[in-house]
Amino acid sequence: MPPTDQPAARVQLFTRSGCHLCDDARDLVRRVCAEEGATWDEVDVDLPGPGGVSLREEYGELVPVVEVDGVRRGYWRIDEHRVRAALADGARRS
Repeated sequence: MPPTDQPAARVQLFTRSGCHLCDDARDLVRRVCAEEGATWDEVDVDLPGPGGVSLREEYGELVPVVEVDGVRRGYWRIDEHRVRAALADGARRS
């Protein structure tokens, strides 16, 4: 969980180790977020999260999964245009 003085990341990327699609998605998310000035973080679905709970059951075979402002925007092969559109949509609502 981020410190209370920092806003939550706008983009979350759910991945797992050894996943080549996850590597591609990470590069895309890193680049798009840098260009758009958005924050992002990465969650390994196979590692225990808060309370020791793994996200493996929830995300399982869908990884990589990208969420923008808590809304799932893609899985498997992440589409750059959908991520950019979601970031722009969220910025307009702010």
